[in-house]
Amino acid sequence: MLTLTQALYDRIVAHARKDHPDEACGVVAGPAGTGRPERFIPMLNAARSPTFYEFDSKDLLKLYREMDDRDEEPVIVYHSHTATEAYPSRTDLTYANEPGAHYVLVSTADTDGLGEFQFRSYRIVDGVVTEEEVEVVEAY
Repeated sequence: MLTLTQALYDRIVAHARKDHPDEACGVVAGPAGTGRPERFIPMLNAARSPTFYEFDSKDLLKLYREMDDRDEEPVIVYHSHTATEAYPSRTDLTYANEPGAHYVLVSTADTDGLGEFQFRSYRIVDGVVTEEEVEVVEAY
C-alpha cells in the first residue's frame, strides 16, 4: 500500500493538471529505507509530449546525486496520462527500473473539472504490474 500525505497528493495532481495536455512527470523522494514519501520533485518532461514522458538525462543524474547526498531514495515515480486511463503502458514498463518505488499514474483525460480523474499506484517489478491501495493521510 502507498501511504502519502494530502499535501503530496495535491501537489502531484496539480502538476499533472498544470502540464496538461503534455504528460507531467516527477519523483517524491524519502529517507532511504523508510518507504515514506516526503520531498516532492517535479521534473520537466523532456519529450514535451501528450503521449510520452521522458526525464532529461542531465536532470535525472543531478536528482540521483542529490538524493544520494541526502541519503534519500525515490519512493514515488509519477507521471500523467492525458488521454487514457491511469494504467502503465508498455513504454512505462520499460522505464520502470526502481523495483522499490511506487509508480503513480494520474489520468487527466477529463480536465473540464466536472468529471473524476484517476490517481492510481502500482508496483512494477520485472515487467509485472501489481496495483496497490492508496491511503491519503493528513500527516505521518
